[in-house]
Formats: sequence, structure tokens, C-alpha cells
Amino acid sequence: MMILLFSISITLIISTLVMIIASLLAKKTIMDREKNSPFECGFDPKGSARLPFSLRFFLIAVIFLIFDVEITLLLPLATIISFSSILTWAVTGSIFILILLLGLYHEWNQGALEWAN
Repeated sequence: MMILLFSISITLIISTLVMIIASLLAKKTIMDREKNSPFECGFDPKGSARLPFSLRFFLIAVIFLIFDVEITLLLPLATIISFSSILTWAVTGSIFILILLLGLYHEWNQGALEWAN
């Protein structure tokens, strides 16, 4: 029992010393106003945060995200081929791809994929 208590106390003392030494060594002693200010990639951080944003770019990004999610839904189709019949697998995959192609055609027909008018 004494050995366990001794081990725990030594472990606590060593870990506390290491944390104190690390915090003392990690402190920055030079306080610079430029280093303490937020980094804004060369822009004035006190300027206007409302900049014009291209709605076309947002639409293309959302379409890409939708198709990316659909691809992740399509990938497990290859792993279930051994658990289902070929006919069921082919019909399910064909219907899913047909829905994707119809959605792509609709977006193309509406002009959502054209960057500039």
C-alpha cells in the first residue's frame, strides 16, 4: 500500500514540475503590438466585412457538394453486389444514375452551370 501511495505522489510531483517548467518556458516575454493583432491577410481588420459575393460561385459550389454527396451514396453500390442479385443491383444502380443525369440535365437546362451570361 505504501509503494502505491509513493508511486502516485512521485508521479504527481513530476507531472506538476513538468507542467510548471513548460508554462514558464512557453511564455513570450516580448509583447509586440503587431504580433498580438489579428492577421487578416494584408486587409484592414477594421474595414467593412460585407464584401460583394458572386452568387454564381455559390451555386456552382452547392451543385458540386450535392454531386459529391451523391457519389458517396453511389460508392457502396459496388460493395453490395455480392449480397444481392445482379438484376436488383443493376436496376437500383441504373435508376440512381438516371436520377443523377436527369438532375444534371435540369440544372444545365436552367442555366445553372453557365458561369457567365
